[in-house]
Amino acid sequence: MKKIFSIALLLLLCVSLVIPSAASPDLVVDDANLLSDVEESSLRSKLGEITKRLKCTVAVVTVNDLNGKTARAFADDYYDYNGYGYGEGYDGVLLLISMSDRDWYITTYGLCIDAISDYDRESLSDEFLSYLSSGAYAEAFNIFADGCDELITDALDTTHYPLSFAWIPISLVAGFIIALISVESMKRKLTTVQLGTEANNYVREGSMSMKTVKDIFLYRNVSKTAKPKETSSSGSSTHVSSSGRTHGGGGGKF
Repeated sequence: MKKIFSIALLLLLCVSLVIPSAASPDLVVDDANLLSDVEESSLRSKLGEITKRLKCTVAVVTVNDLNGKTARAFADDYYDYNGYGYGEGYDGVLLLISMSDRDWYITTYGLCIDAISDYDRESLSDEFLSYLSSGAYAEAFNIFADGCDELITDALDTTHYPLSFAWIPISLVAGFIIALISVESMKRKLTTVQLGTEANNYVREGSMSMKTVKDIFLYRNVSKTAKPKETSSSGSSTHVSSSGRTHGGGGGKF
């Protein structure tokens, strides 16, 4: 019996070695060799902590060229076809750096599309672009990581603890009761007031003379003012990648 158990255990071990385990994609892919080993390890640790805590993938990828693609297409495809994204929603954000034409692009997916709006992305890029331009890549990537941490955390707080509207009917009832009490109080103070059926009591004798007066309508003057269109400074523009997924994001040069 022990021999059979040992053989079964050995077979199970062999099968486990043959079948590859599903590994999470690398959060720092520095193919352009912009970081030292220490900087890369430190950044990977930070991104791993953020990803695990927020349950949203935050990654940085650097390449030498885009293989003929646009920065947007390359970033989207790299995200989609390399297993990036956390959970069933594949939530995440990826910063791409291409050195050939000095392109940068941030692609967002899932929850991160709304968490990092167009305005947020522009504000965040304003913080790290000067570091990219000067070659301080580790500083730029850490600023990106910290900014994503803050933006996604804020979005999760809003999502998990939405504004409760339960107080609205309570406030309406309370307001109605207060108004009713105020009206009743004023009515009690007006006990000396009596209903008047004529206006004679309010007109000084000899000061008013009524004559026949006619109003003749001559023309109508109508002025029109265009209604201003509503604009929004928030929100995220989206597009569809080659895989058919909807991404947010944007980029530029550094």
